[in-house]
This record gives sequence, structure tokens and C-alpha cells, in this order.
Amino acid sequence: MMGLMAGKETGTTASEANETTEITETAGAAVTVGAARGTASGGSPAAVTRAWATRLVVVGIVLSAFNLRPAITSLGALLEEVRDGLGMSGSVAGLLTSVPPLCFAVFGVMAPRLARRFGPAAVVCAGMAAVTAGLLIRPYAGSTAGFLAGSALALMGIAVSNVLMPVIVKRWFPDRVGSMTGLYSMALAAGTAVAAAVTVPLTDTLGGSWQTGLAVWGGLAAVAVLPWIPLARDRGTAPAPEAEAGARARAERQPPALRITRSRTAWALAVFFGLQATAAYITMGWMAQIFRDAGVSASTAGLLLAVTMVMGVPLAFVIPRVATRLPHQGPIVIALGVCGLAGYAGLYLAPAGGAWAWAVLLGISNCAFPLALTMVGMRARTGAGVAQLSAFAQSTGYLISIPGPLLVGVLYQHSGGWGLPIALMVGLMIPQMAVGVLAGRNRIVEDEAATTAA
Repeated sequence: MMGLMAGKETGTTASEANETTEITETAGAAVTVGAARGTASGGSPAAVTRAWATRLVVVGIVLSAFNLRPAITSLGALLEEVRDGLGMSGSVAGLLTSVPPLCFAVFGVMAPRLARRFGPAAVVCAGMAAVTAGLLIRPYAGSTAGFLAGSALALMGIAVSNVLMPVIVKRWFPDRVGSMTGLYSMALAAGTAVAAAVTVPLTDTLGGSWQTGLAVWGGLAAVAVLPWIPLARDRGTAPAPEAEAGARARAERQPPALRITRSRTAWALAVFFGLQATAAYITMGWMAQIFRDAGVSASTAGLLLAVTMVMGVPLAFVIPRVATRLPHQGPIVIALGVCGLAGYAGLYLAPAGGAWAWAVLLGISNCAFPLALTMVGMRARTGAGVAQLSAFAQSTGYLISIPGPLLVGVLYQHSGGWGLPIALMVGLMIPQMAVGVLAGRNRIVEDEAATTAA
């Protein structure tokens, strides 16, 4: 929610090549990475414990990532039924689709502070419990206000997990950031796609009630709580020992030292994150409705949304690995943006006729999200820097993304069609490409903040 990823010009990271021992804290416990692999015997209790904990972290990352988007895409698939059941207008429905980025911005900024106090694993555990409760409560709240409150609870849990996933990857897998980020992104994309594809048929199978169709995802989220429970329970209280030498350990213990707002790259990454999030939440919230208004059936519209989301499964694994090997990530930004522009043009000109092609193109464009996560890890040198940059880029970015889905709902209601909303999407893609190129430059936010301060 990531360690330093070097491009070709930087070779291996310092943690891979030079560190003999790196003390990290995940779930509040001190875990030795690097030298432990060479010094601990394979059969020692410490080595067995570390191997067991590492496997549990991998399972927790995958299950949590899988549950970070069904709260949103399951609603997108049943938005028309929810609107009818709760008596929502188009503008209120647009407000509903703006709730995710609002919650991500408000609650995501709290994640680093909570993680320092309780440990990242404990916070993610609590976050997934909040997701479970919110998804079970909201369908049966009985009013629009209650539905929004339940959604906000679930999204609060998603928000802190969004921010802390890159931090957990950085601390547990400092030498495998690219592959673990890809695995995390693939699981997130898979969960997004599955929820979009099966929510409508699952609702029909369970009796046709949209409440049941939405609540079932709460049960799946409950499973994601389980791997984090033993990790959270064993969190401990102390940071790295005071006697631990090295600037890296001191930096890890003093995250407030970095003034992230002084970095131009941090701002570029935040705006890029915000604009790609705007496009993603417009897609998740409204694309199925665009296809339904063009004459596509509800189940097919859900499948089309699923196709858009499932494109992220293979690409979310490939893009981070490619990005870490390039000196500049701008070409990837441009390629994804061009796919988005082509998809929007198709939605305007022939939404039903070329529906599958437009779904694929928009799915490729939405892979700006794993690219943004990867750049978070590449643009900071230390774990503390990654945590601050992740919180800043995501919280600021989600604030930027709040008006987009709401404006789409307002434009749709008052214009009576999708021409103006699609024009808005096109208009936002251009600056997304521009700031993405700036964020993709080979810069380190710690260096920029120090230079600016001097």
C-alpha cells in the first residue's frame, strides 16, 4: 500500500546488495530479513517461526487485496436496483459513487499513525473486520442514510488497508517488491472482476433480493480477517533496538522527519493517483449503467464490467515488473492513457456494438492503479518514506477523485444521456497522462524534500 524499486540504471537495491541485517517491524514484531536467511539454520525454531509468519502474511495480503473492491463493484452491478429500492435520484446515486474516494482520503491519512501505534498487521486486521461489518449492515439499513453509513464503515477498513499494503510488502519482502506488488495487484483485480461478474447472477440465484446479493460479500470479507489475527496478537511494543546502528534503522524509527509536501514528485504522483482513481471509480460505478442504457441486459453489463476489471489480473503482475526495469515510467503512462481515450470514444460512438472491445480497452487503462502503486515504492528510499508517500499520494489523490463520479451523475441526470459524462472522462484523461509522465521520472522524494528545504 513498497520498497525502493530500482530501474536498470540503479541495479540492485541497497537492501539486496549491502545490508547484512535489516530489522523490520510487521505486526509489531521484530523480524530479521536478509542476513537471517544466511545465518539462521533451516530447522531452528526462529527460522520455522519466520517461515510460518511469512506464509501467513502472503495469505493475508492475497485475501485482503481480493476484498478491497467488491464493496464497490458489487454495488455498481446492482446500482439500478439499489436506486429503485431506496428511492435515489441520479444525483444521489452519483454521491454514492463518490463515497469510496471520500472515505479513502479521510481515513487513509490516519493509517501510518495507527500503524506506528498498533502495528500494520493489527490495523489491517481491524480494517478487514470493519469491511465485514459494513458490508453486512448496509443492505439492511432501510434508508439511503443508513446505506451510506454502512458503506462508509466498510470503506474505512478498505482505506487503511489500501495505504498499509505497500508498507507490509516493503517490510516483509524488501527484495521482492515488484513480484509481491504484482501478486497483491492481481488479487485486487481478481476480486474486483469476480464481484462485477457474479453479483447479478448470484442475486438471482439467492432469490432476486439486491440486499442478499450485496450482503454475501460480507461473508467473504470475514475470511480475510483470519490470517491477520495471529500476526496482530503477536505485535509487541518496541521498535528496532536502540543499539541498532545505521541511518536506515534510525529513519525507520523517525518517519515524521520527511516533509513530503516539499517534493514535486510526491505532488505529481498524488495528482496522477487522483485522476486514475477518478477514472476507475467512474468506470466501476457507471459503466454497467452505460451499457444497460444502450440496450445491453443487466447480466451482460455485469460481465462487461467484469471483463474491464479482470484485465487487471495479468497486467497488474506484468506492469510493476516492467516498470521497475525502465528508467522512466512515462511510456507506460502514455500507453495506458491512449487505451482509455480509445475506450471512451467507443462508448460514445457505439456503446453496444463494440461493447466487448471498449471493456477491454478501459480495463487496460485502469491498470494505471498498479503502476501508481509501483511508483510509490520507486520514488521513496526508506520504509518510512514509502509509508508517508503512500499515505500522502493516496489520501490527496482520493480527495481529488471525489467530484468525478458525482459530476457524472449530475451530468447524466440533467442531460438525459451519456455524451457529456463521457466528454468529462476524456477531459480528465489528458492531465492524467501529463502528470503521470512527471511522476514517472527517476526521482526520490527524500532528496527533493531535502533540496527544497535547503
